[in-house]
Amino acid sequence: MKVLYQWLAEFVDLTLTPEELRDRLSAAGIAIEALADTPAGPLLDAELTINRPDCLGHYGFAREVAALERRLLRPIKLAPEPRATAGAPSDLSARVEIDSPELCGRYTARIVKGVKVQPSPPWLRQRLEALGQASINNIVDATNYVMLELGQPLHAFDLARVVDRRIVVRRARAGEKMRTLDGLERVLSPEMCVIADAAHAVAIAGVMGGAESEISSATQDVLLESAWFEPISIRRTSKHLNLRTEASVRFERGADPEMADAASRRCAALLVELAGGEILPGAVDLYPGHREPERLALSRAGFLRVMGADVPDGEIEAILNALGFLPLRLELTAHELTVALTANIGATPEFARHSRAVWACTQPSWRQDVTREVDLIEEVARHFGLDKFPPRLHGSRQPAARLPHAEAEDRLRGRLIGLGYHEIVSIPLVNAEEDALFRPSDVIDPAVITNPLAADASLLRSTGLVSMAHALAWNINRGQRNVRLFEIGRAYSMPDGAPLERRIITMGATGLAREKGVAESAREYEFADLKGDLDQIGQLAGGFTWREIERSSWQHAAQAGRVSLPNAGTRRIDLPDGNRVVRTVGTNVVGEAGKLAQRVADQFKLRQDVFLAEFDLDRFYSDYQQARATRRYQPISRFPAVERDFALVLSDGTTFAAVREAIQSAGIPEIAAIEAVDLYRGKQMPPGKFSLLVRVTFQSQHATLTEAQVNDFSARILEKLAQQLDASLRTS
Repeated sequence: MKVLYQWLAEFVDLTLTPEELRDRLSAAGIAIEALADTPAGPLLDAELTINRPDCLGHYGFAREVAALERRLLRPIKLAPEPRATAGAPSDLSARVEIDSPELCGRYTARIVKGVKVQPSPPWLRQRLEALGQASINNIVDATNYVMLELGQPLHAFDLARVVDRRIVVRRARAGEKMRTLDGLERVLSPEMCVIADAAHAVAIAGVMGGAESEISSATQDVLLESAWFEPISIRRTSKHLNLRTEASVRFERGADPEMADAASRRCAALLVELAGGEILPGAVDLYPGHREPERLALSRAGFLRVMGADVPDGEIEAILNALGFLPLRLELTAHELTVALTANIGATPEFARHSRAVWACTQPSWRQDVTREVDLIEEVARHFGLDKFPPRLHGSRQPAARLPHAEAEDRLRGRLIGLGYHEIVSIPLVNAEEDALFRPSDVIDPAVITNPLAADASLLRSTGLVSMAHALAWNINRGQRNVRLFEIGRAYSMPDGAPLERRIITMGATGLAREKGVAESAREYEFADLKGDLDQIGQLAGGFTWREIERSSWQHAAQAGRVSLPNAGTRRIDLPDGNRVVRTVGTNVVGEAGKLAQRVADQFKLRQDVFLAEFDLDRFYSDYQQARATRRYQPISRFPAVERDFALVLSDGTTFAAVREAIQSAGIPEIAAIEAVDLYRGKQMPPGKFSLLVRVTFQSQHATLTEAQVNDFSARILEKLAQQLDASLRTS
């Protein structure tokens, strides 16, 4: 909303400079995005929240300024009601019917006869142009001027073009067509509200008028419309027709129904001033949507409970009066005071002396968003000055408690940060086609958004991999080549029509694993690095086991794998009928990792290798708790450790995990560690074979190991390796 400083000065005495006013309004919750100079004076550009349609006019904006400065708001200059003359009164010169009161809560009509259509005076054109409105003629400009002044849209019809001088507010007929003021023919539907005469539609209610009844140079008599239309209906009509206007913006946010008649009188007076003519006595005012204003109460007990500090009575009443809430101060009874004191944790003696005060307020028609005591508290606090209240924590009615998985998540996050990863938070709305590239095979029914805001946000992600791929691409495209990221989030699906959320962790890495140093060369991040990071993370939950199961479509054929935990998990699912079922997750596979396949990388325009991993957090947290419960203290051995290296010749396709399992199957309790040290493929190796150097560390808690014991352990290990993997020792 653009606001002219000089225009505000017509409604309230301003003592603040434009710069001071900008700062005060921003501190009071009305953000002023910019301050500029125009031929019409300083202009403030305000970013209004959707609940403040009252500030979409200079008069409503001036009300906020008056409350800030505790000054009076001048009344609107309205045309006096003309006395009856020989001419027919307005309510007889035009007939108005509301066939759809659910779409039109109020409709007023006035007639101004004998006008002269001509260009607007310079002062009016200057103000309109400063606010981004093109000047058309004095009649149309007057309606736009009053809309910008009072926040109430109006429309002027050429009365001679209204068939039978009859106005009918109704739903559009199926397939009905109408040419709007922008020259386009539009097809209407029954969900839309139209203004029609005796023959056809002449305007789309609350959005735009029709070309057949527009004001022209031949216009002499004007029918002035000022109405209130149902906000949701206007929003749907505007969106369906792709037609967003200054009028629709105000109606869809909820215009003030009580302003309709005042705006009509104000515009009628301006028409006579600009175009001459005569206002016919009487007016049509149909008001089927009238309702009594709500009664609200603000108690000092409630104010102190929320804000933690007091505000003088005079300030509270001055602010509420300036905003139109008409406060009436009352006193609480002794019983009501006891209840209020009980509700207020940490009440002070000073509070007890002054806490009887309560103000009965009336909700003004222009503030339909204020419906509770806390809303009144907010209005007083922001105009008194939020900076004047001391910072404090509110009293809690129940003790805070950490979630059951909080410790496991802290340990997980700490380990990832220690491994060099940075945490991100992404929006779970994604492109459906991109999500399908990574979607797990067990997700058959993704969570589709019924009314998406954009095509690339039409689905709740079924996996975090798609978000991570975008995050890596975003960083790479902005010069950040070496990136390691993780996200603790959720994935969504709709199995059997019931919503399901899975807690997941997603990891992504690209670039260098090691930068060039004095004694070291640079090295690219590889799948082995990702596997090593996951192994360190898995230690928190008892250790990951890598499995060669059918890879996912997003994974590179030769650099991929899945991880599992020892125990199969279960998951609780809430059904639409209110029942809850517990389902087994199937296998104990909890996640997958791998290098991004080239065809997928090309779709994200990734120009370097990217590695991704994801696993289920519910399963991880469960196994973490079990591993933590079974963990026992083991003292560091006082006896020396002995290392033995085995240069094994293995068949292609043999994994280190299989080698480790074979060694462990020897049942030697003195084995302290098993490590892969080196891998060799060369001319000395037979076809289909490779060499793996494995280092086994032996250590006893009870005595120093002898050479004979270590030789016995080595022989048993080699026997198991030969039996299970057909492995042998390398001789050359």
